[in-house]
Amino acid sequence: EVDLEERLGELDLRSDSDVPDVPPPTDSTPEILKRALSGLSARWKNWWIRGILTLAMISVFFLIIYLGSFMLMLLVLSIQVKCYHEIITIGYRVYHSYDLPWFRSLSWYFLLCVNYFFYGETVADYFATFVQRREQLQFLIRYHRFISFALYLTGFCMFVLSLVKKHYRLQFYMFAWTHVTLLITVTQSHLVIQNLFEGMIWFLVPISSVICNDITAYIFGFFFGRTPLIKLSPKKTWEGFIGGFFSTVVFGFIFSYFLAQHQYFVCPVEYNSESNRFVTECEPSELFQMKKYSVPPLLQAVLGWETVNMYPFQMHSIALSTFASLLGPFGGFFASGFKRAFKIKDFADTIPGHGGIMDRFDCQYLMATFVHVYITSFIRGPNPSKLLKQLLVLQPEQQLNVYKTLKSHLVGKGILQPSLRG
Repeated sequence: EVDLEERLGELDLRSDSDVPDVPPPTDSTPEILKRALSGLSARWKNWWIRGILTLAMISVFFLIIYLGSFMLMLLVLSIQVKCYHEIITIGYRVYHSYDLPWFRSLSWYFLLCVNYFFYGETVADYFATFVQRREQLQFLIRYHRFISFALYLTGFCMFVLSLVKKHYRLQFYMFAWTHVTLLITVTQSHLVIQNLFEGMIWFLVPISSVICNDITAYIFGFFFGRTPLIKLSPKKTWEGFIGGFFSTVVFGFIFSYFLAQHQYFVCPVEYNSESNRFVTECEPSELFQMKKYSVPPLLQAVLGWETVNMYPFQMHSIALSTFASLLGPFGGFFASGFKRAFKIKDFADTIPGHGGIMDRFDCQYLMATFVHVYITSFIRGPNPSKLLKQLLVLQPEQQLNVYKTLKSHLVGKGILQPSLRG
C-alpha cells in the first residue's frame, strides 16, 4: 500500500510531457480481409478496408431507419455509451487510475445520473399522456429534478469520501475528465434525440451531411490532395476540404428534396398512447410544401430558368450542409488534437480502418448542437400538440381556469360570441 501511494504520488507531479503513452490499439481487421488485400500497398489496403466498412455501416444505418424512430433512439444511446467508454478508458490508461478507489464505479454512476436527468426530461415532455396513466411514473416526473440532483449529490459525496492523501491532484484530474466527457457525449446525444422528435428529416439530413463530407473529403484528398490543411491532422488537405464542401452542399440539397416528399420523414415524432408506439403522421408544414421561387438574374442566363419549384426546407439544407462541411470538421480537428496530446492514433480499434466509434462521430456531436440551436432560433414555433399534452396533466381545477382564461381571451378578440356557453 505504501509503494502504491508513492508511485501515484510521483505520477501526480509529472508534467504533460511525462504523461505515459497509451498502449497502441490492436489491428481488428478480419482475417478474410487481410488475406484478400495482402498484395496491396498499405495506402490502398487502408482505402479498401475503409470503403468496405463504410458501406457496411451505411447499410446498417438504412436498416435502422427502416425499423423506425425508436430504434434510432436506441442507436444514439448505444453510440453515446460507447463513445463515453472510449474516452474514459483513455483516461484510465494514461493516468493509471485503475488503482484509484471507486473511480471506475463513480464514472459509470455519473453517466447513469446524467442520462436519468436528460431522458427523464424527454419523457416528461413527449410522453405526458403515457405518464398520466401510471401513478408511480407521476411521482418520478413530478420530483424528477430533485431526484436527479439527489443522485448526483450522492456521487459527489462518494467522490469526496474516496479522496486519498497524495493522490488528490490525480483524482481531481479524473473527476474533471469524467465531467468533460459527460458534456461531450451525453449532452450532445440528448440534443440529437431532441432533433429527431422535430422530425426524422432534422436527424437524417445533418447526420448524412457529415457522413457525406467525411467520405467525399477523404476521396478528394486521397486522389487530389497536395496542400496540407491543418497541422493537427496532417492527412487533411485543402483539396479534400473544398471538394467535400461542394459535394456536401449538393448532396444535402438533393437528399432533402427526396425526404421532404414523405410524411414519414417530415412529421414530428410523437408517442401515441393508444397504439403504444411512435407515430409520424401529420399535415406537413409549409417547410415541406412545394413553392415557386424566382431565380436570381445572374443565374437565369446560366440555367435558362426564371422560376424554380422546390421545398423551403431545401434552403435550410444549404445552411446545414455548409456547417457540416466548413465548421463540422473542427470537431474532428479537436479530436485530433486530443489524440495527439495523449500520443494515440485512434480512440479505440472498434471499426477496422476507422478506429473507434468516437473517431467516426467526433464531428456529429458539434453538428447536433448547431441543428438544435438552428431549430430553436429559426424554425420552431408554438407546438399545440405538446401544449395539449401538458394541459391534460393538470388538475381539473387548473384545467377549468385555463379554459375560462382562454374563453375570455377569445371573446375579447371577437373570435367567440359573449353569449356562447361553455
